[in-house]
Amino acid sequence: MGTSSVGTSARTVAELVQARWGDHRPGLWCEERTLTHHEVAAGAAARAALFADLLPSRAQPHVGVLLDNTSEFPLWLSAAALAGAAVAGINPTRRGPELARDILHTECRVLITERAHLPLLDGLELPGVRVLVTDTQAYEDLLAPYADARPEPGPVTPRTRFLLYFTSGSTGAPKAAICSQGRLAAAGRSLVGHFGVRADDVHYVCMPMFHGNAVIADWAPALAAGAGVALRRRFSASNFLPDVRAYGATYFTYVGRAVQYILQTPARADDRDNPLRTGFGTEAGAVDAAAFEERFGVRLVEGYGSSEGGAAIQWSPGTPKGATGRAAPGDDLAVLDPRTRAECPAAVFGPDGVLLNGHEAIGELVNRGPNPFEGYWRNPAADAARARDGWFWTGDLFYRDADGFLYFAGRTDDRLRVDSENLAAAVIENILARYEGADAVAVYAVPDPVAGDQVMAAVAGTFDPLAFEAFLRAQPDLGTKMAPRFVRVLDRMPVTATNKIHRAGLRREGFRCADPVWWRPAGEPGRTGYRLLSGADVEALVERYRARGREELLSR
Repeated sequence: MGTSSVGTSARTVAELVQARWGDHRPGLWCEERTLTHHEVAAGAAARAALFADLLPSRAQPHVGVLLDNTSEFPLWLSAAALAGAAVAGINPTRRGPELARDILHTECRVLITERAHLPLLDGLELPGVRVLVTDTQAYEDLLAPYADARPEPGPVTPRTRFLLYFTSGSTGAPKAAICSQGRLAAAGRSLVGHFGVRADDVHYVCMPMFHGNAVIADWAPALAAGAGVALRRRFSASNFLPDVRAYGATYFTYVGRAVQYILQTPARADDRDNPLRTGFGTEAGAVDAAAFEERFGVRLVEGYGSSEGGAAIQWSPGTPKGATGRAAPGDDLAVLDPRTRAECPAAVFGPDGVLLNGHEAIGELVNRGPNPFEGYWRNPAADAARARDGWFWTGDLFYRDADGFLYFAGRTDDRLRVDSENLAAAVIENILARYEGADAVAVYAVPDPVAGDQVMAAVAGTFDPLAFEAFLRAQPDLGTKMAPRFVRVLDRMPVTATNKIHRAGLRREGFRCADPVWWRPAGEPGRTGYRLLSGADVEALVERYRARGREELLSR
């Protein structure tokens, strides 16, 4: 079955929701519950009408959603589209004042949650916020009078604000990026065309829906194509394949280490017996992507799109190994030195594919052309930082080859400066990921006692210092400044709620952490290898920082 004509022509999310009225195919699966597309549209209409009655006059039409991936999440997304409202996905891993700040900053006068998350709200000051608890009789009673509502969009246009989704950052409070109905509908249509999404497909949503990835890259194209959506309340590596088979899922999205966690589950002879065609996401890495395809018979497509919508890179046939792709149509992407605004030279590779000129080829990805960046909610300083001089600065590091293919090299705040040489953490991580004992690797900067940074790595898995030293010596592309000064050994890598490595926390703790840390003392006579960092070593190091007036940098 092909995509609907509405899906290929709709200019708003509301039109896409309305188009499913009368479609009695199964459309939404969650745990033991199955709804048809028609039932989803009807449920959305009821919630839209309830929201309109609950919203105080002259209040911003914003609804906060503090839920796991239950059926209520897509129902409220659809309801907001019909009501001309914006959904602020509230991160349930946030706590206390930070959680209250997210709700109040986005001016949500209605907050949708469930009983499991009610303890998070205990003691919070949320003046003027009406809390609806979905898995209660009181909620069902509120909805009952609206059971006959029909999905009739109000005064909705493509410019109507639809999402306020928080972007993760290493410093400061999260920023709420704005996404309009028109931008999300266009993104859905684009992915439908790019991946050939059909109305009989099933999209498996296992990434958290409070995050933009699950809504923009998974839910939106399913809605645009009239495809089904199957939800997993929270990501589970062990349940991934059983879910895919049970729901007949053909498409899923991922971020961060999700693919790696799936690969760590026990392999079975029938792993390739699954209906999946495509996985779409970011940060899986070339090694894990190849292993996933080999084991499950499913190609992973690594894409790139800035959370704010200001730049996109598309994979296409012929994209070299390790590359993300080329600029999406209409984007004028360049890799620039953020200090001089000069374009960085093309990457030079050795015969074995090793990047030889990373110090000059790596720069910030900038879109110099028109772009759909719609700003942040009530944050003009953040707007100005992203949209400088009429260009969109992504905050991400890339390098470009002579044929225009772009390669991800990390975040700008993942750049290290060691002995006056600029290094990208992602490049070092790609090398250290080859270490046999590593299940996961993160590379980040710790301040040098005198100037610049030192390289620190966190390794989850098994660590043998002698084997690690031999491994480093054997890597032809490990630059002389890249070897980690400190190696933190963990049982499991700390991750954010969206399965991205929690680098901000790792950086803050540095070498003063509860886990074992191995280090190579600088200038210690007769020693070049790693030894365990002791309490006395830490005290001596801190004194060196203090003597140079740099102690405060240890908690940056």
